[in-house]
Order: sequence, then C-alpha cells, then structure tokens
Amino acid sequence: MPIRHCIVHRIDKKPDGSPASLHTRESELVPSQALENLLADLNESYNAKQGKAWGLFHEGSGAYPLSGWLAQYLDGERDFASFSHHAAEQLQRLMEESNLAVGGHVLFAHYVQGMTDYLAVAMLHQREGVTLTEGLDIAPTTHLDLSQLHLAARINISEWRNNPKSRQYISFIKGKNGRKVSDYFRDFIGCMEGVDAPGETRALLKAFSDFVESEDLPEEQAREKTETLVGYATTQAKLGEPITLEELSGLIDEDRPKAFYEHIRNKDYGMAPEFPADKKVLNQFKRFTGRAEGLSISFEAHLLGSKIEYDEARDTLTIRQIPTQLKDQLKRNKD
Repeated sequence: MPIRHCIVHRIDKKPDGSPASLHTRESELVPSQALENLLADLNESYNAKQGKAWGLFHEGSGAYPLSGWLAQYLDGERDFASFSHHAAEQLQRLMEESNLAVGGHVLFAHYVQGMTDYLAVAMLHQREGVTLTEGLDIAPTTHLDLSQLHLAARINISEWRNNPKSRQYISFIKGKNGRKVSDYFRDFIGCMEGVDAPGETRALLKAFSDFVESEDLPEEQAREKTETLVGYATTQAKLGEPITLEELSGLIDEDRPKAFYEHIRNKDYGMAPEFPADKKVLNQFKRFTGRAEGLSISFEAHLLGSKIEYDEARDTLTIRQIPTQLKDQLKRNKD
C-alpha cells in the first residue's frame, strides 16, 4: 500500500464548550514500516465498522471548502501539508461549534491501493496502558486505540476525478441511533449520502430469494449459493470494496454466469450495478432448516415476521405466499 503523503495534527477540545486549540505538524511524516502498519491497521478497523454511509461531495462553497482544497492539492496548486493545515483549521472551527465534540489526533493520508488513489481522514484517540522496559520494569505508556474509531472518512480520489456521475466515492462513519455527535465531521468532509447501502443490500437479498425460488433449487444447492453470496459480500465489505452484480452472478452459478444478473435486470429491483454491502443486513441473512418425520422446512431468516410467523406458545409456523410450485402440487392433489 504505497503512501504518497501522510501527516497528523492534534486538536485539544473538551465537550464542555471550551475553545478548541490546534497544534499542527509542519512537515509530512517520513515513510516507514511503522507508518505502513498504522495505515494498514486503520484500514482494517475502518472496513470492519458497521453503520457506514456512502455519498458524494456537496458543491464546493464557504460552508464546504474541503473538496476545493483537495482539488487544489491534486492539481499541484498547493502541497499536501498546506492542504492538511487548512483542513485541520476548518475542523477546529466546526469542533468549537459542537458542544459534543472531543479532540484528538487528526490524520490525513493519501495512499494507493491497487490502481486506486484514496484520501483517509480519521480522528484518532490515545489510550493509557503499561509496558515492560528492557530492564523488565513496568512503565506507563500510551498507544493509539483504533478500536475506538468513530470519526473517519475515506475518499476514493480516482472515482471522484474520473467518474463525475458517481454518488458513492466517499464513505464515512455515521453516528449510531441518529446521534448528532458526528454531524460536524460529516459537514467538515462536506458530503451527503448518495447510496442507501442497507436498502441496496436488502434488495439484493430479496432478488436472490426470488431467484432461488424461481429456479426450484434443491435445499443443498440453495444453501451453497446462499453461502457463496454472503461470503462474497462479506469479503468485499472487509476489503472496503463494493459488490459487483455481474461478478457475484458468475460466482453463484459458474455454469450460467449471467443467470442471476439477468434475473435482476429482468425484474424491477432498482439496484445499481455496484454498491457497498451493509454488514448488519448481511448478518441477518441466514437459513433456518429443520427435518423430522417426513417433513422438511427451510427458509431464510429475513422472511421471519413477514412471510412466515412463528407462534412459540402454539408451536406453529404460519406461511404466507406459498411457493407457486408447491401450491400447484397441493391443488393437483386436492383434485
């Protein structure tokens, strides 16, 4: 993961309304193995975070200046350190306006992964701990706690510069349960949501369920294809990469690699060709299976509460919208 430029500044701020103070580093960090390890760990922690959103920049303005400064840096009109200084000063101003904001170390990193350029911006916090010295004495120490990553964003620079119609070149961590604590950081980045990742993921799972039903697959094949879908989507989420429907279709059915993709395109699911997976929705997608005394039942967990109702007290399942082929068999048997 080649690092083009990286710098860290510190903003001191307590959540009591007191003014924030900025301490800037004048020169970029020197490339080192420690820095590469830090960015690798940061990426891993960021990719694992649930509750991220994807979007695009607002039009550049006095309220949202970051995109303009970033463009100036990329066009060679200012260096990376100057860009980061302006950005850190803007973040300090927004912090002062937020009574909930807490300071920390703000990291700016321009790096390359594969053929893609990214800018990572993250607020990092330190944690107190202990260490053993060379003389085997115990001494206090501090370290960056990447497990507590709450304010961070990643900008796909290549996508932003080369695909003007894209609405998902920025990802950022959203506040939990509608909390406003991270709103100032989103305003600092200057972005708005452009892709509904949970909605897209739910649409994908609905399309897959319909596809499995229409193919009338045996239970073992249906389970294998479900595992393929979830495994692929989970891996993409861990890598910070989007789901690509054509690629997924080829994995689900190697003999007919276009079958699932054509099923999606022939129905009105409204999905984009590529979109980020929502890990929370994926985690809810599993199959319940049971077999006893000539009765075999299998269904996907997301159907529970909609098409399928479970009454624990009566020990019963109520199934709505019975599969067409099963319905036809029942009708023929009645006749």
